[in-house]
Amino acid sequence: MRHPHTAQRRLADRKRRITHVLGGNRHYLAQQGTMYGMRTDPVPAAQLRKGVLEYCVLALLAQDEKYGFELVRTLGAVDGLVTSEGTIYPLLSRLKKEGHVRTTWRESDGGPPRKYYAITRKGQAVLDTFRVEWRRFRTAVDSLMEKDRQ
Repeated sequence: MRHPHTAQRRLADRKRRITHVLGGNRHYLAQQGTMYGMRTDPVPAAQLRKGVLEYCVLALLAQDEKYGFELVRTLGAVDGLVTSEGTIYPLLSRLKKEGHVRTTWRESDGGPPRKYYAITRKGQAVLDTFRVEWRRFRTAVDSLMEKDRQ
Protein backbone atom coordinates (compact mmCIF):
# COMPACT_ATOMS: atom_id res chain seq x y z
CA MET A 1 0.00 0.00 0.00
CA ARG A 2 1.27 3.48 -0.87
CA HIS A 3 1.97 6.04 1.76
CA PRO A 4 -0.97 8.50 1.95
CA HIS A 5 1.34 11.46 1.45
CA THR A 6 2.93 10.08 -1.77
CA ALA A 7 0.37 11.82 -3.98
CA GLN A 8 0.92 15.06 -2.10
CA ARG A 9 4.70 14.73 -2.52
CA ARG A 10 4.33 14.12 -6.24
CA LEU A 11 2.10 17.17 -6.55
CA ALA A 12 4.61 19.28 -4.59
CA ASP A 13 7.45 18.00 -6.81
CA ARG A 14 5.42 18.87 -9.90
CA LYS A 15 4.73 22.35 -8.59
CA ARG A 16 8.46 22.85 -8.07
CA ARG A 17 9.02 21.94 -11.70
CA ILE A 18 6.49 24.53 -12.81
CA THR A 19 7.80 27.97 -13.66
CA HIS A 20 5.81 31.14 -13.57
CA VAL A 21 6.06 32.87 -16.91
CA LEU A 22 4.93 36.44 -17.02
CA GLY A 23 2.61 37.25 -19.92
CA GLY A 24 1.10 40.71 -20.05
CA ASN A 25 -0.92 41.27 -16.87
CA ARG A 26 -1.52 37.56 -16.30
CA HIS A 27 0.62 34.78 -14.90
CA TYR A 28 0.71 31.59 -16.90
CA LEU A 29 2.05 28.31 -15.69
CA ALA A 30 4.44 26.42 -17.92
CA GLN A 31 6.50 23.35 -17.24
CA GLN A 32 10.23 23.82 -17.26
CA GLY A 33 11.61 23.26 -20.71
CA THR A 34 8.58 24.74 -22.47
CA MET A 35 10.74 27.51 -23.90
CA TYR A 36 13.56 25.10 -24.77
CA GLY A 37 14.69 25.56 -28.35
CA MET A 38 12.79 28.80 -28.93
CA ARG A 39 14.72 31.60 -30.59
CA THR A 40 16.06 34.25 -28.26
CA ASP A 41 17.54 36.50 -30.96
CA PRO A 42 16.44 40.11 -30.44
CA VAL A 43 15.70 40.40 -34.18
CA PRO A 44 15.65 37.23 -36.27
CA ALA A 45 16.81 39.09 -39.39
CA ALA A 46 18.01 35.96 -41.15
CA GLN A 47 14.58 34.35 -40.87
CA LEU A 48 12.84 37.50 -42.06
CA ARG A 49 15.23 37.81 -44.99
CA LYS A 50 14.80 34.17 -45.94
CA GLY A 51 11.02 34.56 -46.01
CA VAL A 52 10.97 37.52 -48.38
CA LEU A 53 14.08 37.03 -50.51
CA GLU A 54 12.37 35.33 -53.44
CA TYR A 55 9.81 38.13 -53.65
CA CYS A 56 12.57 40.75 -53.54
CA VAL A 57 14.24 38.94 -56.44
CA LEU A 58 10.96 38.85 -58.36
CA ALA A 59 10.45 42.57 -57.66
CA LEU A 60 13.91 43.36 -59.05
CA LEU A 61 13.24 41.23 -62.14
CA ALA A 62 9.90 42.97 -62.64
CA GLN A 63 11.89 46.20 -63.10
CA ASP A 64 14.39 44.78 -65.58
CA GLU A 65 16.18 41.57 -66.63
CA LYS A 66 19.28 40.89 -64.55
CA TYR A 67 22.02 38.28 -64.32
CA GLY A 68 22.69 36.39 -61.09
CA PHE A 69 25.63 38.31 -59.72
CA GLU A 70 23.88 41.59 -60.54
CA LEU A 71 21.04 40.45 -58.26
CA VAL A 72 23.52 39.64 -55.49
CA ARG A 73 25.09 43.12 -55.77
CA THR A 74 21.73 44.90 -55.91
CA LEU A 75 20.39 43.06 -52.88
CA GLY A 76 23.67 43.58 -51.03
CA ALA A 77 23.35 47.33 -51.49
CA VAL A 78 20.05 47.31 -49.56
CA ASP A 79 20.49 47.36 -45.78
CA GLY A 80 19.38 44.04 -44.31
CA LEU A 81 19.22 42.10 -47.58
CA VAL A 82 22.86 41.06 -47.90
CA THR A 83 22.99 37.65 -49.55
CA SER A 84 25.41 35.46 -51.45
CA GLU A 85 25.66 33.65 -54.76
CA GLY A 86 25.21 30.42 -52.83
CA THR A 87 21.73 31.60 -51.87
CA ILE A 88 20.67 33.37 -55.07
CA TYR A 89 21.52 30.74 -57.68
CA PRO A 90 19.57 27.88 -56.04
CA LEU A 91 16.69 30.31 -55.55
CA LEU A 92 16.78 31.34 -59.23
CA SER A 93 16.89 27.67 -60.23
CA ARG A 94 13.78 26.96 -58.15
CA LEU A 95 11.98 30.03 -59.52
CA LYS A 96 12.75 28.82 -63.04
CA LYS A 97 11.42 25.31 -62.29
CA GLU A 98 8.25 26.86 -60.89
CA GLY A 99 7.83 28.95 -64.04
CA HIS A 100 8.25 32.29 -62.26
CA VAL A 101 11.34 33.32 -64.25
CA ARG A 102 12.78 32.57 -67.67
CA THR A 103 16.40 32.73 -68.75
CA THR A 104 18.35 33.87 -71.79
CA TRP A 105 22.08 33.75 -72.49
CA ARG A 106 23.76 36.96 -73.64
CA GLU A 107 27.30 37.87 -74.57
CA SER A 108 29.03 40.13 -72.09
CA ASP A 109 31.43 42.95 -72.91
CA GLY A 110 34.33 41.42 -71.06
CA GLY A 111 34.08 37.74 -70.30
CA PRO A 112 31.92 34.68 -70.84
CA PRO A 113 28.22 34.89 -71.76
CA ARG A 114 25.85 35.65 -68.89
CA LYS A 115 22.54 34.04 -68.04
CA TYR A 116 19.90 36.74 -67.66
CA TYR A 117 16.73 36.21 -65.67
CA ALA A 118 13.36 37.81 -66.41
CA ILE A 119 10.05 37.52 -64.62
CA THR A 120 7.25 35.58 -66.36
CA ARG A 121 3.51 36.33 -66.25
CA LYS A 122 3.13 33.62 -63.65
CA GLY A 123 5.96 35.18 -61.61
CA GLN A 124 4.35 38.61 -61.91
CA ALA A 125 1.04 37.18 -60.65
CA VAL A 126 2.85 35.62 -57.67
CA LEU A 127 4.59 38.94 -56.97
CA ASP A 128 1.31 40.89 -57.21
CA THR A 129 -0.33 38.51 -54.73
CA PHE A 130 2.64 38.81 -52.38
CA ARG A 131 2.48 42.62 -52.51
CA VAL A 132 -1.16 42.58 -51.38
CA GLU A 133 -0.46 40.07 -48.61
CA TRP A 134 2.72 41.88 -47.55
CA ARG A 135 0.89 45.18 -47.12
CA ARG A 136 -1.80 43.47 -45.03
CA PHE A 137 0.78 41.59 -42.96
CA ARG A 138 3.01 44.64 -42.47
CA THR A 139 0.02 46.75 -41.39
CA ALA A 140 -1.04 44.10 -38.87
CA VAL A 141 2.46 43.78 -37.40
CA ASP A 142 2.94 47.56 -37.33
CA SER A 143 -0.37 47.99 -35.49
CA LEU A 144 0.80 45.55 -32.81
CA MET A 145 4.19 47.20 -32.56
CA GLU A 146 2.59 50.62 -32.15
CA LYS A 147 0.38 49.32 -29.32
CA ASP A 148 3.57 48.16 -27.61
CA ARG A 149 4.95 51.72 -27.68
CA GLN A 150 1.86 53.31 -26.10
